[in-house]
Amino acid sequence: MYEHFFQCPYCWEDISMLLDPSVSRQTYVEDCEVCCNPIEVTPVFEENDLVGFEARDIEQ
Repeated sequence: MYEHFFQCPYCWEDISMLLDPSVSRQTYVEDCEVCCNPIEVTPVFEENDLVGFEARDIEQ
């Protein structure tokens, strides 16, 4: 597992998530641990290294 820190797109608090590098590109929704709003998370891995990460709100 890979721990990644970033800012929540809703409350702007610094949070962390555990990411699974066994899948090179994935998109899923996880709730913010501070404000509980849903965040669409898209990590991209190459050879178990995180090379891209996007966290965005899903309430457009």
